[in-house]
This record gives sequence, C-alpha cells and structure tokens, in this order.
Amino acid sequence: MDDLVALCKRRGFIFQSGEIYGGLQGLYDYGPLGVELKNNIKNAWWSSMVYENDNIEGLDSSILTNPLVLKYSGHEETFSDPMVDCKSCNQRFRADQIPKECKPEDLTEPRMFNLMFKTNVGPVDDGENFAYLRPETAQQIFTNFKNVVDSTSKSIPFGIAQVGKAFRNEITPRNFIFRVREFEQMELEYFVEPGKDEECINSWVQKRIEWWEKQGVPTESIELYEVPKDELAHYSKRTVDLMYNFPHGLEELEGIANRTDFDLGSHSKKQEELGIKSQVKNNRNSNSKLAVQNEHGDWYVPYVIEPSAGVERGFLAILNEAFVEEDLDDGKTRTVLKLKPHLAPVKAAIIPLKKNNEEIVALSKSTKNLLQDLGLGRVMLENTGNIGKGYRRQDEIGTPICITVDFDSLEDNTVTIRDRDTMDQTRLKISELPNFFINKIR
Repeated sequence: MDDLVALCKRRGFIFQSGEIYGGLQGLYDYGPLGVELKNNIKNAWWSSMVYENDNIEGLDSSILTNPLVLKYSGHEETFSDPMVDCKSCNQRFRADQIPKECKPEDLTEPRMFNLMFKTNVGPVDDGENFAYLRPETAQQIFTNFKNVVDSTSKSIPFGIAQVGKAFRNEITPRNFIFRVREFEQMELEYFVEPGKDEECINSWVQKRIEWWEKQGVPTESIELYEVPKDELAHYSKRTVDLMYNFPHGLEELEGIANRTDFDLGSHSKKQEELGIKSQVKNNRNSNSKLAVQNEHGDWYVPYVIEPSAGVERGFLAILNEAFVEEDLDDGKTRTVLKLKPHLAPVKAAIIPLKKNNEEIVALSKSTKNLLQDLGLGRVMLENTGNIGKGYRRQDEIGTPICITVDFDSLEDNTVTIRDRDTMDQTRLKISELPNFFINKIR
C-alpha cells in the first residue's frame, strides 16, 4: 500500500484533500492522471452496461435527497453503525473494527451512529427543512422507475444504470481510498419477474467477473463470498460479494444483491393491491404505483438484481494489479503500471528527440494532434529532451506506447514506437499510425 500511495502522490494520481491545511480524513482529490484513470474506469463500466445492452438505460439523479425517500427505504432507521470510544487512547472506532491494543475494559458501550450527512434546505435553518446527501445512488433509480418506463417504453426485464457520488459519515475511514466519506458508485438496478431472480443473479455474477477481467483484475484474484443469511441487509434475499485481495487484505470489490420487491414496493402507493412479498413500511406519501402488468393484465412489483461497485475500490484494485517493479538487464529496476490500454490515463506520449529543434518539435506536435483527433483519450507531448527519462516516466504512469520523432522522421516520415510492456521498438510510417493506435487502444 505504501508503494501505491507514494506513486499516486508523486505522479499526480491522488492527493489528500485540503493537504495544505492538514487534510480531512476520508477525503481525497484526484490529480491530473487520477481523474483520467477514474473517468476511464467509469466510461468502461457505462459502455458495458448502457451501450452494450439494449434493455438498460442511464440516469443521473440529484445528490440532495428528499427525506421521505430515505424514510421509506429504511435508511433513517437502519443505516447506522455501532460506535465505541476508547478511554485509553481517546480514539473512536466502529464496534467491529477495534484494534487489539484497546482493552475491553477501556471501551464504552456501543451506541448507534447514523451514517447519513444532513444539510439545511432554504434560507432558514430551523431543523424542519432539510435534505440528506444521498448515501447511495440506488434510491433515486427506484423513485424514477415509472418515469423511465413511461419515457422509454421499456418492458421487463430491463435495467437502469447510474454512476455518481454518494456520501457516508464513516466513523473510521481507512486504508487509503478503500473506505472514505465521499465516493462514487457504479450501480445497476435490473428489474425482473419474480421467480426469474435466481437465474438472473447468477448471470450477473458471471458477467461482473468477466468485466473485471477485462479491466485487468484477473478471475483468479477474485473470490466469491455467499453472504450468510444472518448477515444479509434487510432488503436482501441473497447477496454474492466479489472479494479481492487488496494490499490491506481480502475485502469486497463489488456486491451483487437480490433486493426482491422491497425497494419498488416501499416507494409505491396502493401497496395493498400489489401482493408485495417483502416487509415494507405503509406508504401514504407516494403518488405513483411502481409496478407493471403481466400478460394477463395483473399488476405486480418486479424483483431487482443489483450489481454495485465503488469506483475508488475498483481504482485501487486495478492499480494494485498493474503495479510492477521489474529488474532490467543493466542491473537497474523500473516501475511500470501495466494498465489495460483503454484505461491508461495517457494513451500515447510523443517524444521529440531534440527539444529545441523546431522541425522535430513541429512534426511531433502535428503527430500528437493526428492521434488526439481520433478521440481515444489523452495524447501527451513529452518534450523534455531526455528519451530515457521520458520512457521511465511514461512507464510509471502506464502509457502503453511512446512515439519518438527524430531526424530520420524529417526525411522519411517514420517514427519509432516503443511498447511499454516489452520495451520493444519498431519503426512505422506516420500515415500508418492512426490504424496502429486504434488497434492498440481498443
């Protein structure tokens, strides 16, 4: 973990938020390279969910959440953790995360601590007009169910996908970006007929394993954990966690839950007419019936399968898998991030052999623009004048290829292409670069 944290700060992936004022625990800022990698992870997820599936639609809902949404979802009552204080070290911990150094006799009795952030709405802070910062992206998907069905004419089975910020007032944020107070989720709510839910959850578990493999987290690095019934969330019939061995230990990378009809049933009006199987609050505030009709015209509430992953946890797992320190033939070592090309923050670096040669620099810039215009991601001009250092820097930030423009380039319009992983170098005509680049990145 120390190596990853050092790399993230040194190369501009991640910074402690507000570091010049001592920082704020559980909050991080993503630097020039971090924001690129993070966006690439989100884009890969969005593409696999929304673009590759004709029956999945996207959503971007508000962060401020009507308290009634979180009342009927159960968050106001159940979204809390037991908290204890240690009288010896004067630290506060979640009851299940007490360090061995703290003796039982020094601990206070556990008390429940609500994890949701609350904020005033409007000019008067009277305690009555408030909203929550959403603790998850899922609830606004459920409350928009009818809007999506009416506007897209989707029929069961179909899904609604969302990527966005969520906020949890963690008692003890820890392990770098693994557990933080402000994070991003990639969540899909997939609606199915009751009775087809078990087949569906098994299918999504396999799909998610395959997706992580494509992002550089191999299948053999993932363990499936069938959450015991006595540990399931109140809404869950079954949950399968994809567990990954992070630098700090084996933890959840993604969860796939069978939420049954709890969520749509909780937010629906006329609940008594819908044959809801889950135990839900009696809802007298909703103005919509969140149900669909079967082929006989009978109304029913769909079940929901939810694959839910944290962007930050995915970022950490992908970085951990890609981080390699290699011994070279000359006795030296190099640090290289062997990121999948589609995730790399910089897709290619154009390096002029001589930084103060106007012709070489001009050809380098035009070559950079040629590739940048393909729209596959960021292409960088590395005009440092030191080829060796340029290669090392690009290796360390995960750039798949470096392209050197030299004096021969001015004569024959060819460039040298160096591969990040093999360090092999080949010569290619500039006119052939676009096709080569497209094939390499895609």
